[in-house]
Amino acid sequence: MNTAQEQITFIGAGAIATALGNILAAKPEYRVILHSIDDEVVHSITTNHLNPKSFPSIHLHPSLKATANNQVLRDSSLLFLAIPSVFLIDYLESIRSYIPEKTILVNLAKGFGTEHKTICGCLKQRFPNPVCTLKGPTFAREIIMQLPTGFSLGYSHENQIDTFRQLVTDTSIYLDFTPDITGVEILSILKNIYAIVLGIVDAQFNSPNLRFLILTKAFREMRRILLHFGGEEETLFNYCGYGDFTLTALNDLSRNRTLGLLIGKGFFTQHISHELVLEGKTAVTIFYEELSKNLSVPERFPIVAELYQIFNTAYDISSFVHAILSLKES
Repeated sequence: MNTAQEQITFIGAGAIATALGNILAAKPEYRVILHSIDDEVVHSITTNHLNPKSFPSIHLHPSLKATANNQVLRDSSLLFLAIPSVFLIDYLESIRSYIPEKTILVNLAKGFGTEHKTICGCLKQRFPNPVCTLKGPTFAREIIMQLPTGFSLGYSHENQIDTFRQLVTDTSIYLDFTPDITGVEILSILKNIYAIVLGIVDAQFNSPNLRFLILTKAFREMRRILLHFGGEEETLFNYCGYGDFTLTALNDLSRNRTLGLLIGKGFFTQHISHELVLEGKTAVTIFYEELSKNLSVPERFPIVAELYQIFNTAYDISSFVHAILSLKES
């Protein structure tokens, strides 16, 4: 091994970790490792350069490594967090003794952590490490095919900008930057909620007029929620904002849009929601409960209020579009 290499580790070996790791592994100055508890995936990447669960037909760069050994974390300058948000904080706590305090924690997960806090909010509270968040309009399959892809880096120190610029130089990854970590995190959760909404609308109507009417109302409501939780309006216009929202809301590769399509067509069941990790469904309840503490949610955030009713009451889905168009926005 070249001792001059800087080590980058991903917690998780799913689609986004594999795709990004594969891009970075092609750069000789980095040693890139996927850390996973899935022995089958670790073995396949190590011996066959294939991830059988995420990209079974795509050969990975031979420099990309995988392991289940926690010891590799001790040498990592960047630690990308790429497992589902519902498990992330507890898992990181279980391996925290292996993580040096100087290691930069980079959140890729989109969802809430514990106690209705964002992942980065939890990380800042529980870990002494510097924290970043990296979010954007990104389908992993396009990343691994090296199609140009944008991410927003929410940073905690300005020197992290140069670190990440160097990281993606001569790759297909393009970055914009903001110190608004809270905003980046909140928007990455909100876009899943409103993707469900657009899925419901498109399942019931084949109407560009209606689609973009609802898209506009959704974007306006996202802005109000973003500001309520302390994010900055300008962040809406980073890759993590309008770009990630429209990618997720309008493309059928999106799981949360697909959930909306199932609901709109009448095929949604509780079994489906329990079997799949659908961040948007969980986020609806959390946002509703947090906003309800000091606001009238139906008046201020009518789309979230109506979606909450879908997941928590016996709801006539045929009335959904009329309901959100009829509610007045204060």
